[in-house]
Amino acid sequence: MSSPSSPTTPERFHPIGTPGQPWGAAEKTRWFEGCSIQRSYRDEVLSRLDGLDARFSVQSYGALPLDAERYPMFAVECEQAGPAAPWVLITGGVHGYETSGVQGALDFLHEHAPTYADRVNLLVAPCVSPWGYEVIHRWNPSAIDPNRSFVRDSPSEEAAALMHRVAAQRARFLVHLDLHETTDSDENEFRPALAARDGKALEPGTVPDGFYTVGDSENPQPAFQAAIIAGVKQVTHIAPPDENGEIIGSKVTQEGVIHYPFVELGLCAGVTDARYTTTTEVYPDSPRATPALCNAAQVAAVRAALDHALAQVHL
Repeated sequence: MSSPSSPTTPERFHPIGTPGQPWGAAEKTRWFEGCSIQRSYRDEVLSRLDGLDARFSVQSYGALPLDAERYPMFAVECEQAGPAAPWVLITGGVHGYETSGVQGALDFLHEHAPTYADRVNLLVAPCVSPWGYEVIHRWNPSAIDPNRSFVRDSPSEEAAALMHRVAAQRARFLVHLDLHETTDSDENEFRPALAARDGKALEPGTVPDGFYTVGDSENPQPAFQAAIIAGVKQVTHIAPPDENGEIIGSKVTQEGVIHYPFVELGLCAGVTDARYTTTTEVYPDSPRATPALCNAAQVAAVRAALDHALAQVHL
């Protein structure tokens, strides 16, 4: 008689937790204690809020309870175009490790935002996740992804604070750009951590080489997305689809564009009812990229988006 087969032991692909079992408080604490400060939010982000155009107001909208003095959160507001002018929201650093989203937003504020100040009112939150910026991680201190947490009663302090700040503006936004990156660490670090945290099997994916945008499947705005791609093409290359006609598992609907349901997934780009919304994705690990080029791509995306939206408003 053959002996009964034993259950297959789930493969270990992450050092924390038991394969196949979601993390509890102890595993999350172990993960948090393994994170280390690798760069300075104060030196690289807060210092760049100095010296902005005099029309721009730098305003605190909260601080992380982990260390309120070290991690204040700021937004830059410019309401000079008048009450009838459209509002634009720009967010960066929802995932703190995605550097060009933060630095690109700051570059735009310093180099180009003044030229738009008489046509649009601006609200810019350049670094939504300051602890994530310092430890170069996708999650917040509680092992929560802020960009799946833009929901009612959000479990993420970062997402909750930004939603409160946006709601307090009492403005009807025309445009919202959420600036992100897709990196090699998504595949070799963050996806394994996510699967381990949730007690799931690891399903390998691919990282696209180049810039792309994620539009809202409920409000796709293809001409708007195309305008952003055209603008960024002047700076860097656009990600091609894979052999399945997809980018990160989603169908490519036009060059460099895929779609997600923003509100359903709790994504930052769904926090307003703006007509024009997008998530930008830069690939900093490409051999054809540099940090400066990635920042420039984010700036090009913002400028192309604003130029397109303003042209439609003034038709």
